[in-house]
Amino acid sequence: MKARLIVLCGLPGSGKTTLAKKLAAESPGVRLCPDEWLAKLGIDLFDESARERLEAVLREHAYELLSLGQTVILEFGFWAREERDEVRLRARAIGAAVELRYLDVPLDELWRRLEVRNGTGTPDTAVVTRAMIEQWAGQIEAPDQDEHALFDAPPG
Repeated sequence: MKARLIVLCGLPGSGKTTLAKKLAAESPGVRLCPDEWLAKLGIDLFDESARERLEAVLREHAYELLSLGQTVILEFGFWAREERDEVRLRARAIGAAVELRYLDVPLDELWRRLEVRNGTGTPDTAVVTRAMIEQWAGQIEAPDQDEHALFDAPPG
């Protein structure tokens, strides 16, 4: 089995965790979710400094797993093209296939999902306001057709 990195790109509420869990079960693969790790460590999900440090550690762990032939699913959001390019190139240098899944969900649907999630009070999710999701929607660099062509197609 060839190592495979699956990069999940999308805003909060787009379905990254749901898809990551499904892919991890089917692959099988190792799912790395910064929100869950931060929550388990008792760190505020909006602590950007802690998030950056944790994501760097999780990326290194992902590369180690890939070098062992594992499938790894990163559900970091990957809002910036630069981030996606970095992990794609590093994983390819290891010899892994790299797949990009972009979850493009309309703003009103994101907000509907987040309202439901906000009401659950689960520790690995942060309360997200409509203003926050609107701001973030303007910050994400959605992958275009040319960028998608740089990644491998899902198997099968």
